[in-house]
Amino acid sequence: MVEIFKALGDENRLRILNILMHHELCVCELEVVLDLSQSNASRHLGKLRQTSIISASKDAQWIHYKVSDRFLKDHKNLAEYLKLMFSEGEIYKNDLNRCIIYKNSVYTCQNITNDRQMVIGYINQSI
Repeated sequence: MVEIFKALGDENRLRILNILMHHELCVCELEVVLDLSQSNASRHLGKLRQTSIISASKDAQWIHYKVSDRFLKDHKNLAEYLKLMFSEGEIYKNDLNRCIIYKNSVYTCQNITNDRQMVIGYINQSI
């Protein structure tokens, strides 16, 4: 349990978890939605994976992340509490809004790979 709370003890990891509670995304998508560097996003995803809070699946060259079924089953009350807190926090609501804008766009991981700043610019202009 201590390791889970350590993993949740970082705002960027909480922001990632908030998004992944609603959508399955790859690291490049999390980068543009949360405006994080690739190394920063990957480091935080690694911490969340180490504690089995999130899980990953490979699809061609991309790895998609989601909240793990194990975490949702073993820590149901904690997951529900986090969802409630995320729904009340401005930064988490803004992040989710950015994710929805991205998901409703025509952009894909390939677009992000080719021109990350273009996709971030689109999201920022759509807010």
